[in-house]
Amino acid sequence: MTEDEKAGGLHAGGSLPAAQTPDAVQPLGKHAHRRIGAHLRTMYDSIVQQPIPSRFSDLIAQLDDGPAEASDQG
Repeated sequence: MTEDEKAGGLHAGGSLPAAQTPDAVQPLGKHAHRRIGAHLRTMYDSIVQQPIPSRFSDLIAQLDDGPAEASDQG
């Protein structure tokens, strides 16, 4: 028996148990896809509505100003 075969029954570092192999995976139904989509939209919407931190605004301003200043010096 090889080390891989011995580790096959273990979850960490071994192969997946027979119930979790790709052959045993069932595709998600339409209802599951809709629920996942709804949850992702809810999470995304809450993130988009948060204010942009001032340090990000400052960095963007520096990036916008950076190339113009470099070309004036050269």
